[in-house]
Amino acid sequence: MILQRSGWPWRLARLAILVTDVISLQVALVFATAARYDGDLTRLNTRGLVICGAAAAVAFLVLSVAMRLHQGRYALGSVDELRGILVAVGGAAFTVLAVDVLAGSPRLIPLSVAPVAAAIAALLMLGFRLVIRSQREGAVRPRTGRPTLVFGAGEAAHQLIRSMLADPDSPYVPVGLIDDDRSKRHLRIRGVRVLGSRDQIDAAVATTGAEVLVIALPAADSALVRDVSQRSIAAGLSVKVLPGLSELLQGRVGIRDVRDIDIADLLGRHQIDTNVTEIADYLRGRKVLVTGAGGSIGSELCRQIAGFAPAELMMLDRDESALHAVSLSIHGEARLDLPQAILADIRDGEALRGLFIERRPDVVFHAAALKHVNMLEQYPAEGFKTNVLGTRNVLEAATTAGVSHFINVSTDKAADPVNVLGRTKRMAERLTATYARKNEGNFLSVRFGNVLGSRGSVLETFAAQIARGGPITVTHPDVTRYFMTIPEAVQLVIQAGAIGSGGEALVLDMGEPVRIADVAKQLIAIEGRPINILYTGLRPGEKLHEELFGTEERDSRPAHPLISHVPVPWIEGDLESWLRHPVPPLEAVLQVDAIETRWAARVAAEL
Repeated sequence: MILQRSGWPWRLARLAILVTDVISLQVALVFATAARYDGDLTRLNTRGLVICGAAAAVAFLVLSVAMRLHQGRYALGSVDELRGILVAVGGAAFTVLAVDVLAGSPRLIPLSVAPVAAAIAALLMLGFRLVIRSQREGAVRPRTGRPTLVFGAGEAAHQLIRSMLADPDSPYVPVGLIDDDRSKRHLRIRGVRVLGSRDQIDAAVATTGAEVLVIALPAADSALVRDVSQRSIAAGLSVKVLPGLSELLQGRVGIRDVRDIDIADLLGRHQIDTNVTEIADYLRGRKVLVTGAGGSIGSELCRQIAGFAPAELMMLDRDESALHAVSLSIHGEARLDLPQAILADIRDGEALRGLFIERRPDVVFHAAALKHVNMLEQYPAEGFKTNVLGTRNVLEAATTAGVSHFINVSTDKAADPVNVLGRTKRMAERLTATYARKNEGNFLSVRFGNVLGSRGSVLETFAAQIARGGPITVTHPDVTRYFMTIPEAVQLVIQAGAIGSGGEALVLDMGEPVRIADVAKQLIAIEGRPINILYTGLRPGEKLHEELFGTEERDSRPAHPLISHVPVPWIEGDLESWLRHPVPPLEAVLQVDAIETRWAARVAAEL
């Protein structure tokens, strides 16, 4: 049992260690002196040895008290405690040397005895602590947990195995390590040895009877997580992971950090290095307004922005229920009567201008949009009104209010667009670039792909289909998409606002595209029951593969390794005329056929 750091048992244990350390010091002096005389005890200067032993004990006690060596400052047998022991013993040895030199001739003890005795004493003290630590760890070793393989033999695995073995109620008992690094094939961590690479997972299961595999690589990329999880599931193991590095910065790795694998781990685990100081500089103490604040991206924007202490955070949305939800998630109460929740529609340009003039935001994140490809193919005029005309309204209001930063949230579908969503968002990018020429502030767009966990995403659809027992519908066996988690995407959107130049589009690095069929198969594997996949064929407006860059755009990353900067052409000539007769023509933008050209005519008339 590990003693609590209070009460008489703990004090008694520490006193016993102190007494043992002093005895070790005396034994070391006697042994080193006897060794110096080749074991001839008749040559010992008993008086000199007693004086030196007393000096060493006093010096050691003073230094140990100063460093709180025996008051629980250091974990027993740790590197920190060893460092403290070496300092205390070294100080004692130096004191003995000083006393011996000051005593003159004849010497109390030979000068070579002090350093040799110091080394012997340090070894005795450390050995005593390691014996105690070994007994303690053996006493609390878990007996009933599930046999577990740990993938990865790095620092995270060291901490995880230590945590598993130190908890008698641990649900996991480590029985082996798996690591692809051949230089670690003989490595043991707390007695748990490396059993081979990922190719030997099946053999490791047969040898150890393992039931669980924990991926102890917080920086693992999605390809590795997918491959290891597939091999493990095939071997009959349940797979768990440690969270990403950013989630572990506040503490050490332990069994409480182990969680079930989810689809975000399988699709991508971008490790984002965000310059928090740079972000805070343009948000702290400023008035910030977010359009579409109730949406998946908008609500996470609001939550993260709130952490940078803005002077005011204004959350604008036309959906009162969405405003209620985001307000509740940030403030712990949904006070919709407070001015931070703004019920408005970006299609209402006059109302927006009045609002911006009254509230005077400094920074605007424009996340309001209609985003579902298939819905907009059916109702193209609605997409044009919100994504194009609505964006123009927000830009005009921001210009009137003198906004310093305007960040338009775009999509990868704006790169060489083929559908209504892509074309309308590309037009929004061009509008933003045009207004950037009219404003002194930074007006720019940020472009990224599919977001994991957003409302209406493919994962949400697949989850609902799995819950019904299938089938999972996939458009094409080879269709691929880019994915990113909501928090990661929002961090980079905020970062983009700090480093972007007016008029350009900043393209977020989404990693490697993922086959949607593979996503479906991974979800089925996690579910653990047979579910069919039904291929339905690509629908109108859908690409087989998405691109992050247009044909004429180049990948340039001058400021941040995960953010590319691409120029966006502004609209030359009269803006209102361009909105009525955009290039490509309005009919092409709206993707309407000959029968539905009335929609284009109606939109043009409303302009």
